[in-house]
Amino acid sequence: MASGRAHKLSALDVKRASKPGKYGDGNCLYLVVTESGAKHWLLRLVIRGKRRDMGLGSADLISLEEARDLARQYRRSARLGGDPISERKASAGKHFSFKEAAIKVHELNVGSWKNDKHAKQWLTSLENHAFPILGHMSVSDITSADILRVLSPIWVDKTDTAKKIRQRLRMVFKWSKAQGYYSGDDPVELAEQALPRIKASGNHFKSASYEDLPHIITTLQASSVSVSTRLALEFLILTACRTTEVLEAHWGEIDLNKALWVIPAERMKASKAHEVPLTPRMIVILEEAALLKRDNALLFPSPLSEKPLSNNTLRLALQKRLGIDATPHGMRSAFKDWVSETTAYPNEVSEMALGHVISNKVEAAYRRGNLIEKRRQMMAEWDAYLQGQDRKIIPIYQNKESI
Repeated sequence: MASGRAHKLSALDVKRASKPGKYGDGNCLYLVVTESGAKHWLLRLVIRGKRRDMGLGSADLISLEEARDLARQYRRSARLGGDPISERKASAGKHFSFKEAAIKVHELNVGSWKNDKHAKQWLTSLENHAFPILGHMSVSDITSADILRVLSPIWVDKTDTAKKIRQRLRMVFKWSKAQGYYSGDDPVELAEQALPRIKASGNHFKSASYEDLPHIITTLQASSVSVSTRLALEFLILTACRTTEVLEAHWGEIDLNKALWVIPAERMKASKAHEVPLTPRMIVILEEAALLKRDNALLFPSPLSEKPLSNNTLRLALQKRLGIDATPHGMRSAFKDWVSETTAYPNEVSEMALGHVISNKVEAAYRRGNLIEKRRQMMAEWDAYLQGQDRKIIPIYQNKESI
């Protein structure tokens, strides 16, 4: 129907309309009937020089007269230079709480995050620190002062946590602004300007010197540290892998016939599967670890629960039990120093052994292989060095039966 004169429709017309299409009432107000038979109101407006369509709701809930009243209000707002679509969304924000917005952002992003642990931590951190203050507030009413109330108590004493929460708050407000629930400047950015500057400590993970590692290995092997922890810590040093990669390792990732440990992409920081050549000492450790096998199939199970050993368990074993002023993660740095200072292996070989992403995009595009044979030789020499032997290539066990 054309929309030349106003009020062309009647309540009976609205009730009887069943054929899919648009039915004009005049003044750019339409009754829209979809293929499914559902009916809703549509208002066509010119807002600041651009034609926009604005839904007014279901015809089952909004009567013809109510739709006409709404259309008159929104047309008047548009003529006066307003944006009724944005204004309505902002009004909806008055009834949309921060907690609802945060949960929505979490739902939208949870599928793109690497693991369940991060997804849970994302929401838990807001539940602990932000929801008690902001959760009940309308997202459109929150100011930088409210953000300060969240961040100030933890900004200095719990800096890492505060920075994570700051980033998560920003995500919520970016989404709210995109939805039209929030307008104005980013309150998180404004609040941050009022927070004290945190001087960077410049500290990295503490690392032992690679020259001390053979002695550390000997001390570890002779220590009274629990078997699972002892084996996991030595395996970590030998493989130069990250702590969580070792602690969450499963027997299904081990291929003894190929002398490989294949860490799946979902457990790697770079989201790419990583192959670790198994050396003689690593295989001996696996043989000993096989005696600890449990239903959870972890290489190094906790003796206290079905969960993996904690990062803190390895750190305490190294620092408290062995008296080594270093962290398990810092052992990767010692490995890197050993390769750089005592071998002729190219940088990319040790970088791949560490599971690092090639930063040069051009090189990354051409680098299709994973240098596995060069890495196998390098890790065998690292193994020999840690056992106090002369640096040389050591044969790898072949076709060993599954443990």
